[in-house]
Amino acid sequence: MLRPAASQLLKNGESPYSLVIAVAKRAREITDDAIENKIHLEQKAVKTAVEELANGEYKMYEKKAN
Repeated sequence: MLRPAASQLLKNGESPYSLVIAVAKRAREITDDAIENKIHLEQKAVKTAVEELANGEYKMYEKKAN
């Protein structure tokens, strides 16, 4: 299981679904950059994406429903 927990990453009623989408998109960006630059990743892209979200290096934004 990844640390920190999803409940620690979600703030102010954010959707867990949005968290999953944000992590997946960031992980895809990390993987694509590694492939493009022929870099070997030391850890899984999902773990890196979760750590970036937890550290505030990457942020997710939800569109407000009308």
